[in-house]
Amino acid sequence: MTENEKTEERKEQIHEQKTETENSESFLAAREDVVKRVLEQQPDDEILYDLAELFKVFGDSTRIKILYSLFETELCVYDIARLLNLSQSSVSHQLRILKSSKLVKFRREGKSIFYSLDDDHVREIISMGMEHVEE
Repeated sequence: MTENEKTEERKEQIHEQKTETENSESFLAAREDVVKRVLEQQPDDEILYDLAELFKVFGDSTRIKILYSLFETELCVYDIARLLNLSQSSVSHQLRILKSSKLVKFRREGKSIFYSLDDDHVREIISMGMEHVEE
C-alpha cells in the first residue's frame, strides 16, 4: 500500500469516526427527552424506599406460607401453626410483621383472634407472584 493510499484510508477512517460520533450525539440528544420524561414520572425516593421495604416482607418463605394459607379463609394462630408445623410463637412473630406491613388484618372473636389478608391487593400480589413463578 502506497503512502497516498494509507493517507486516504486514514482520512476515510476519521470521516467514519466523525459520522459515528455525530450519530451517537444525535441519538443521545434524542434520548434526553426519554430520560426527562421518566424522571418526571419517577416517584419520590421515600415512596420507592417504602415499596422496597414491602417487597422485603415478601422475601421470607415463612411469611409467604402464612399469606398463602390465608388466601382463601381466615385462620387463628393455632391453625396456622398446625398447617405450617411451626410454633405459635413463631407464627405470632411473623403475623406482627405482616400486620405492620398492612398485609394481614385481624378480628377478635371472644378470646380468639382470626387473621386474614388485609385486602384484595395482597391477594393480587400473591397471585401475580405465583403466575410469574409458574411461567
